[in-house]
Amino acid sequence: MIDIFKFIGVLGIILITAGIVLKKRKKQDIFFIAGGICLEIYSIYINDMIFIILQIIFTLAAVYDFIRNTTKK
Repeated sequence: MIDIFKFIGVLGIILITAGIVLKKRKKQDIFFIAGGICLEIYSIYINDMIFIILQIIFTLAAVYDFIRNTTKK
C-alpha cells in the first residue's frame, strides 16, 4: 500500500513534468502551481527544510508568472 504523502509527492512530480511539456503558458503555470503545492506537502511530511523552502519559492514564482501573464494586455 502506498503512503498518501508519497502519492502526493509523485503526483507533484507528474504535474510539474506535464507542465514542462505544455506549450500554453497559463496552463503550464497552473500545472507548476499544483505540482509545487503537492511537493510542498510532501516536503513538509519528510521534514526537509531545504525542499520546503525550494517549493515555496518555486510555487510563488509560478503564481507570480501566472498573475503577470493573466493581467497582461
